[in-house]
Amino acid sequence: MVRRRILSLWLPRLPTDRIVRELLRSDGLDEAYRASQSSPTMMEKRFPRIVVAKQNNALVISALDDAAARIGLAVGLPLANARAICPEIDVFDADEMADGKTLNDIADWCDRFTPLVALDPPHGLLLDITGCAHLFGGEAALMNALCGALTRQGFVVSAAIAGTPACARALTRHAHGRIVAPSEEAGAIATLPVFTLGADDAITRGLRRAGLKTIGDVAARGRHEIAARFGSAFTTLLEQALGQSDAPINPRKPLPDFIVEKRFAEPIATDGAIAMTLAGLARTLIAAMEKQGKGARRLEAVFFRTDGAVRVIAVETGRPVTRGETIDRLFRERLDALADPLDPGFGFDLVRLSAVRTDVVIQEQRDLDTHVRDNDEVAALVDRLAARIGSHRVVVHLPQATHIPERASVPMPAQQHLAAAMRAEWLERIEGEPPLRPLRLFAPPEPIEVTAMFPDGPPAQFKWRHRQCLIAHVEGPERIAMEWWNRCEQSLSPEPDDEFMRLHPPQGEVAVARADGSALTRDYFRAEDREGVRYWLYREGIYGREVQTFRWFLHGLFA
Repeated sequence: MVRRRILSLWLPRLPTDRIVRELLRSDGLDEAYRASQSSPTMMEKRFPRIVVAKQNNALVISALDDAAARIGLAVGLPLANARAICPEIDVFDADEMADGKTLNDIADWCDRFTPLVALDPPHGLLLDITGCAHLFGGEAALMNALCGALTRQGFVVSAAIAGTPACARALTRHAHGRIVAPSEEAGAIATLPVFTLGADDAITRGLRRAGLKTIGDVAARGRHEIAARFGSAFTTLLEQALGQSDAPINPRKPLPDFIVEKRFAEPIATDGAIAMTLAGLARTLIAAMEKQGKGARRLEAVFFRTDGAVRVIAVETGRPVTRGETIDRLFRERLDALADPLDPGFGFDLVRLSAVRTDVVIQEQRDLDTHVRDNDEVAALVDRLAARIGSHRVVVHLPQATHIPERASVPMPAQQHLAAAMRAEWLERIEGEPPLRPLRLFAPPEPIEVTAMFPDGPPAQFKWRHRQCLIAHVEGPERIAMEWWNRCEQSLSPEPDDEFMRLHPPQGEVAVARADGSALTRDYFRAEDREGVRYWLYREGIYGREVQTFRWFLHGLFA
């Protein structure tokens, strides 16, 4: 049985480290200040930095740097007291969103070591390095490489490795660089102060009052005593820290089905080298999936820059992909169409290709069945268009079982619904008869001013977009009542995602105007003006029952 190994990463100065990095990147920073960050002599002369947040209607320190800590400042100290201790301090407002984004960016970068990275708020990460430490020369080499890179980026880091997250987390709060062998968690943390467990302050103070100053002191007492005084949740935390029980981490991203990657001793930066790397990884990925009869539906290429920046490029396919050439072509299309081009900076030292979603490949007769070959070509075209302009912009229309005109069809992403669109059955036009529905529908219907015999006469003329239209021929009315059993006017199709809804909002929402919450009845007319243009217009409501006066709308134009 492989024992789990967890690397805990703690960045105790994350807010102030982030602020320093932002100041160094700021164009308004003077050269003397820049020099102070790199010169040891001037570094000692700079003012301490603190971050303050409002707590109980008072500004208190929520984070500080090493210089502030050396002069006696601490988290929780009121700002007024801090200024009394050291009037010359740099004060910054807390920005939890910016701190969270920085932590997420660091977590993205940590994906180069393991795909199982979890956030450990407010300033920590947990990495499940089980089975992958040997790729970096062992656990010690992995931890040194990770911490060294973050230190060069300007972050204060503390790290530890143990068999459980609670044990590794406790070690990072007291000593940096500890590696605990399997089953030795209890002895490794016995001498640590109780605050390193990360329990509530009230519990920590209660343990100290009871004379239990170290984790070993607490562990020596009976579990029932601890649970009765401090609760079962603290007892569970203690057992996890001692290695007597465990709890899974919650990775930020699900583990991909298949992963292949390539590391470079010398970073690559040219388009040709990047394309060749992706092509090679695609062939390796296809070979791995082929052994299990799988094909890729969603692929992600992750580019890790030497300066810590991470770029993720994703493509989706309508059908499971089983050819490396297809993957290579899709990524070429995607990279060529990027609005924000892939910037290698000083180069990429790691490129990873993942099959995030896969499906079982169903074998089909392709040599003699021309329909299958045609469908393959259409699916390939849809995939290439989606890679270039985005999957949410390539749509198919599916019929719906409703007589409401604007909801008779619904746009859906083509990659997910291409097969359904090919099988869809639409109402056929009656031969020799004019079409009942126009080719173009307005969304929403446009209001018009109509001249007609009141109350039931057909329209004689109407004004639309500052243009007067004289009607020569008219047919109707065709009465369409709204669906009284579906007052919410919800679509019958599967719910698309938010991005798709932004690009393709619901067409022609029906106004709710009656007292009982239902929409008004419509009387539609097909009209042709003297210039031969054919319109589809309607009046809203039934006189005397639903309305006392009519509103008219133009809903579409016939071809």
